[in-house]
Amino acid sequence: MLELLTLVDAHGGGNAAAAALAACAGLLIGSFLNVVIHRLPQMMQREAENYLAHEAGRSLPHGEPYNLWTPRSACPHCAEPVAARHNIPLLGYLLLRGRCAACGTAISRRYPAVEILTALLSALTAWHFGLGLEGVAALAFVYFLIALGFIDAHTQLLPDSLTLPLLWLGLLVNLDDAFVPLNDAVIGAAAGYLVLWTIYWIFRLVTGKEGMGYGDFKLLAALGAWLGWQALPLILVLASCVGALVGITMVLLRKQSKDQTIPFGPYLALGGVLMLLYGKFLLLFGLY
Repeated sequence: MLELLTLVDAHGGGNAAAAALAACAGLLIGSFLNVVIHRLPQMMQREAENYLAHEAGRSLPHGEPYNLWTPRSACPHCAEPVAARHNIPLLGYLLLRGRCAACGTAISRRYPAVEILTALLSALTAWHFGLGLEGVAALAFVYFLIALGFIDAHTQLLPDSLTLPLLWLGLLVNLDDAFVPLNDAVIGAAAGYLVLWTIYWIFRLVTGKEGMGYGDFKLLAALGAWLGWQALPLILVLASCVGALVGITMVLLRKQSKDQTIPFGPYLALGGVLMLLYGKFLLLFGLY
């Protein structure tokens, strides 16, 4: 019990002011993450189509600017721009009653879900780490994982433009042993990649099928860079167990077929967040 109380105190013991501030900021950041989740895969698709058209000597199919800032947010069904008052995080969704003001098409529940989740995880992260340099770094880690988890869940993509910066940022943050010693971070990055790379090739040689994508390798490498090699086994156990449970449930409910591919990124992201916030507690109770 004394050891448990020591761990609670080491994690800040309840920085309520920081948690409240982080939750408010999290709603705003969650709104931006929704833009990243929606637009980044489309940006990748447009870039690929423009490249293929250029190589074939055809005119580019996408000449207009399309990025995280341009054009303005609009309804994907009727293309009507979203009014400023309806862009207020969570409140805008409630005011619209979950439907486009112009055409009445239902707005995806993902938008309020991401905003609420980001606010909650921001509060938890600030509660544990405060809002100093370590806390800000931890928040950035969580925001990357939210974006990656939702993008992979919807598109089965883990963009290099997110996984690679996350990896390098983890190594830079741990230069001063912020979360783990730098040696553990470097080994974690290498081991994270190689473990899934090895599993991928063994599975492919045995079955002739690809069990996962290279984005999963890079994401686990990034988690190792932030949390150290010691965290990798537990992350994989958590991700595999939760992923298997969700997959079996979806099959039993006939929401998907047995042969349908299940994205692994969301469960790796979940394991990373749990290890960031509660890794020492899991170690204490003998789950690792």
